[in-house]
Amino acid sequence: MADHGELVGPFPDGVDPEEYDRLRRRVLWQLPMGLYLLGSAAGAEKNLMTLNWAMQVSTRPKHLAVAVERSALTHRLVSEGRCFSLALLARSDRALVRRFVKPAEHDPAARTLNGVAYETARTGAPIPSAAVSFLDCEVRLELDAGSHSLFVGEVVAAGGGQEAEILRMEDTRMSYGG
Repeated sequence: MADHGELVGPFPDGVDPEEYDRLRRRVLWQLPMGLYLLGSAAGAEKNLMTLNWAMQVSTRPKHLAVAVERSALTHRLVSEGRCFSLALLARSDRALVRRFVKPAEHDPAARTLNGVAYETARTGAPIPSAAVSFLDCEVRLELDAGSHSLFVGEVVAAGGGQEAEILRMEDTRMSYGG
């Protein structure tokens, strides 16, 4: 669970800031969120990271936005490499996302990250073999969003499209955000 540290306002007049912050987090946690693996690459360096903040933001061209914490290794790789992949996973693969909450160990010779095989598409960002579907994106925009950066990528390759119930945040006991 994320450390919330110092409370961040604004707060309505006459409320207890701590109580209000708990309420606000509970409401934000109720937003439906997928749970994905975000691939990143800069030069020979690659990583996969568990991510739950992703959404399509444009249809022409096809743009996908992901929010990545500024202190994460993936943030640096996406910013430097100007690409990312988003892997959709089946609900039955819920244990897999726990393997990528910290920077992954990369074995370039075996083409694995934390022991999980990966392929690449157009950008070179890793796509785990367990992906039901994937989107491969070139970064078009990077926005400062406080604790995170919002990377907007144009979809330059896609694959999979298998019918499956996609993994969601509520399928795990993990929580992040709010």
